[in-house]
Amino acid sequence: MSYLYETLADLAHLSDTHNLPMWEVVIRAEMEASGQTREAIEKEALRRIQIFKDSVTNGGEDRKRTVSGMSGGQAHILLKHTPRLMSPVAYKALTYAVAVNEANAKMFRVVACPTAGSCGVMPGTMCAVAEELQLDDEAMLRGFFMGAGIGNVITNQACVAGAVGGCQAEVGSAAAMAAGAVVAMLEGSTKEVINAVALCLKNVLGLVCDPIGGLVEVPCVKRNGIYAVHALSAAEMAMAGLISQIPVDEVIEAMDRIGRALPSTLRETSEGGLATTETGRRIAKQLAEM
Repeated sequence: MSYLYETLADLAHLSDTHNLPMWEVVIRAEMEASGQTREAIEKEALRRIQIFKDSVTNGGEDRKRTVSGMSGGQAHILLKHTPRLMSPVAYKALTYAVAVNEANAKMFRVVACPTAGSCGVMPGTMCAVAEELQLDDEAMLRGFFMGAGIGNVITNQACVAGAVGGCQAEVGSAAAMAAGAVVAMLEGSTKEVINAVALCLKNVLGLVCDPIGGLVEVPCVKRNGIYAVHALSAAEMAMAGLISQIPVDEVIEAMDRIGRALPSTLRETSEGGLATTETGRRIAKQLAEM
């Protein structure tokens, strides 16, 4: 009996056929593909989940600016601020995602999920939900494996690199992974996971990658925070029963086509978008002279 999958439709079919949650199918597929025991796979996942938590803490506590001076200390500001508009869980997701991406900008240890530039979204969202709803490591494992399964499909069927598909492929994929992860953490259905991913990803289509000075800081750090909240929005919609009219695998396919159609200036080269604004050019020049 094989649990290997290529698409999210495959994952959903295996889930329904074997009467297993999707995250469980992902674990069994990993066991099948790697030859590792379940114990070993879960141990490694828990190690990475601990890095999630550490990067949230380290990024939030460390107030030093980065070498470029473009970021650093912003998560700490958010931590000290009392939100006036957002729910506690959404505000924590925003803050924690910024913290993790600031940790990345300072070369702290992070988990690339799916990339370093988008590493704040899934940890920030998952840690916020777990903390606010008092969920245990079993819930975190469900979310981690669900997010990993979604990331596997997007990586293999499309792309997750900004240089290939723009930021829709990086932070967009991260948000889709986080949306599905949150639904799994709350023991949502296969249908809810699938729709959370589709609703999330189709609303980032066309997002460009235009880092100032070629560094993963502006607009990347704050973008991670904003798309953590986006992930929660998609998960909430799906769990309320809203569906995506476009099937999730078709959304992934569309994302890939759009990304590859973007001009190279908008795919991580810093030759377009925000990077070529007057201020963006000035900052890039200052960085080059450092």
